This record gives sequence, structure tokens and C-alpha cells, in this order.
Amino acid sequence: MTILNRFLLVAALSSGVCGFSMATPSRPDIVLIMVDDLGFSDLGSYGGEIETPILDRLAENGLRFREFYNTAKCAQSRASLLSGRYWPEVTFIGEEKNSLTVAEVLKAAGYTTLMSGKWHLQGEPVDQGFERYFGHLSGAVNFFTGVDTRGKMRWRLNADEFEVPETGFYATDAMTDYAIRFLDEMVEPDKPFFLYLAYNAPHYPLQAKQEDVEKYMGRYDEGWEPIRKARYANLIQLGLVDPDDPLPPRPDEVPAWETLDESTRAEHGLTMATFAGMVDCLDQNIGRLVDHLERMGRWENTLFIFLSDNGGCPFQRTREATRTEGYMPWDSRSFYTYDEGWAHVSNTPFRYFKQDQHEGGISTPLIVHWPVGIEQPGRLVHQPGHLVDIAPTLYSVAGAEYPQSDPGGQLGELRGLNLAPLFYGESSLGPRLLWQYFSKNRGLRYGDWKLSMLKEIGEWELYHIPSDRTETENLIHVYPEKARVLKELFHTLDADIQLGVTPINAVHGN
Repeated sequence: MTILNRFLLVAALSSGVCGFSMATPSRPDIVLIMVDDLGFSDLGSYGGEIETPILDRLAENGLRFREFYNTAKCAQSRASLLSGRYWPEVTFIGEEKNSLTVAEVLKAAGYTTLMSGKWHLQGEPVDQGFERYFGHLSGAVNFFTGVDTRGKMRWRLNADEFEVPETGFYATDAMTDYAIRFLDEMVEPDKPFFLYLAYNAPHYPLQAKQEDVEKYMGRYDEGWEPIRKARYANLIQLGLVDPDDPLPPRPDEVPAWETLDESTRAEHGLTMATFAGMVDCLDQNIGRLVDHLERMGRWENTLFIFLSDNGGCPFQRTREATRTEGYMPWDSRSFYTYDEGWAHVSNTPFRYFKQDQHEGGISTPLIVHWPVGIEQPGRLVHQPGHLVDIAPTLYSVAGAEYPQSDPGGQLGELRGLNLAPLFYGESSLGPRLLWQYFSKNRGLRYGDWKLSMLKEIGEWELYHIPSDRTETENLIHVYPEKARVLKELFHTLDADIQLGVTPINAVHGN
């Protein structure tokens, strides 16, 4: 038996639900929230200074994961989240279909399936298991006008084109409005529901309502390093980072704050205030949803999961007209971004960014809240998790069966583990074998060890995560045999995943 097969056998045996000290609750309602480009430390409950009282309360009364991984990229994370499989092997539509969405599986199990927000995959949600849908099909849109970054209007209400109102529209608010509307229109007293709410915030363009931006004006005028150091100290106090994990130095591509001229500092202060306002607005809207579920009497048995698609985004794409015309971020004509300076703050205490397979690109918050389903709420979860784990976890708590085939043909296997035992009091499911890849940036988590590669460098790095979560000491030459085994595992698993890649897959063109 190969190393890979032995590891997969152990992982499969450890994923079963057994030995709980509490009775498994009845099938829950499920709310799955994915946000866009939120870094590890952007929430108060993950060490940040942005005011997120609703999410913080859910974290304090639920579970917070210390080591939860995404794919480092928008559409790829959505493919893995909705399939339970690694993104290159996912095809949801057409003759090459080999995967089912969570909505398709839960609908077959008797759930009402609803979605509001960003799709960013091939096809449309109502053709892939969702009974109701509101949102856009694009990757990024103007939050006030709905036009995407390519000048197209791709909003839908169910299967129909949706005309965004000329005034009074803000995407984050509208996505919540329709989620609540669908709950009122579709939810039946004795039938569970699945709501997937995929907010576009705080992805660029950084645009927010004036009152949300002004709340944070001036808070970031001291620059990135003091904010980053404060977040690091908070993370240690919260137990999310070990005191022995050093804070990596400021990246070479990020200038010292004091070297910037006054106008540049002012723009950076404004962009981060806007980013904070967008996150604050997210929290307000999640509060609206929670309040509504409580009024419906559905909250106690609602499994609520909150996560992000990747870490902070380093790409500077502020449009010149925004600067020359002096547009403010609550003006629909504005198009601001932040860059490496604030992205490395968002990803505190980790290195690198969105698209990279180092911790800064792939490690983000996971909050799980379930009043009747979580034993010992308030715990920090040390067990590593990944987006591919969400689908099998939902199938477990919902009593849903993942089929081996559907009318379109043979289905690929689920890659993830069932995390539900962690909800019920288990502390560990054993070591993980997790594959990471995007644009030749590569990674592999194998138990306590991790390989990472940046495409710009093209050489593997080796880190021992329990003693060096922030990836500051490359051990590739210290443990060459360990590195050799991990490289073999990466290439073996990569070859297996590539077998499922078709000419047209779920994230084609993204």
C-alpha cells in the first residue's frame, strides 16, 4: 500500500461520526455565508479592530477554527465549497458533468434550497439545485450600479435578468433583502431549508455607504505597521496564534509608512476606512438575517457557517479617474482598491496574499454556530479544515446521501472530511492531507508539515506548522527526506486530481 493510500485510509476512518456525549439534533436549517477577500484578522473575533459585534457574538457562542483553508482564489473556492471536491476536477454542467452542488444533494434530501449573492461559476444557480436565486454571475461589480468590471450587467432574479435600480441600491443590502424575502416566501414550517448567501464584499471596488466609511475615517492614519502589531497581539490573547509564532517582517514590496508623501498616505487611509466600512456593513446585514431567523422561530436549530474565499488581495487597481476627479468611495463613479500595504494587515500574522498557497492566501476565518448542535460552545478548533469538508459535513447533519451517479453520468468522489464530530465535542479528526494549487503556486498540508511554492521563485519550501504557523523558518534543507516524501505525495495526489479535469470545467474563464 502506498503512502498516499495508507494516509487516505486513516483519514476516511477518522471522518466517521461516533462516540458523541450528546444526542445528534434533528436535521437543522443551514445558512452558509461566504464573503469575498476577507483576511484572517479582519474580524473582531479574529483579532481585528473593525467592529463586527454580530459575528463576534456568534463566534463566542459557537466555534472558531484556527486552521481553516480555502483555495486562495474566488471562483476556485466556490467550486470546491459547493462540490466537496478540488476545484480543477469540478464540472457542474454539460456533458462532462461530474459533480453535484450542495443544493442539488440537499434538495433531493428534502431541503428548500435558496441562494443570494455572487455566483462566479458556469451556468446559473437555478439550473444547479437552487429553487430561488438573486444576485450576479460576475466576479466583481460596482456596489451601487451593479455593472461588473467588464462593463456588463449580469444580475438575475431566479432565471430572469434583474434591472438594478438607478438609486437606493447597495449590493450587500440587496443580497440580504432577497435572502430574507426568499425565507418568507419559501420556507415551510416542517421542512428544513438551505440558504447560501455569497456576499461580494469586501472585494474591490472598495465602495461603501458614506456613514459606514466616515465611522472609520482617521483610524488608519497611523499606517499599517501599528495596526498589524495590534492585531497580532490580539490574536495571541485570543489563542488564535501561539506566542512563539513570530510576526513576519513587513514585505519588501510594502514601503515604510513614513516614506510615503501626504497625499499617498491620505489615499491609503481612505481605502482602509472604506474596506472597514464594507466589513462593518456585512456584519450589520448578518445581524438583520439573524434577527429575522429568530423572529421566525428557526434560529435555535440553524447551523450557521461563515467563511471567506481567500485572503487579502494585494492588487493595486484604483482607477486614475477616481484620483484625478476626487471621487469618494460612496460615489458610484469611484473605483478604489487597497494593495499589499493593507493586504498584509488583513492577513496578519501570515505571509503573502490571495492567489498564494502560503498561509496568507489560504487561511481565513471559519465560524460555526448552532445553538442546539454544538457542545461546549466558545471553543477554538485546532483541527485543520478545508473548503472540501463543507459539503460532506452538511450531508452528514442533513441526513443526505451523496450519490455515485446522476442522470448526467458518473460523479467524482468527495475529497473532504465530515467535520460534524467537532461540533459534537470531538477535538481532533486526525492528521490531514490537503492539496493546494493555483497558477503554479502550490501547497500540500500533510499532518504537521506543509510544503509551499511561489511561482515567482519556483522552489519548494518546507514548514513545521505547529511550531511555525507563520512560515518564517524554511526547513527544506534541514529535513530533505521529509520534503521528498511530501513532494511525492503532492505529485501523486495532483495526478489523481488531474484525472478529473475536463476541457470545460466549473471555473472555465475565471
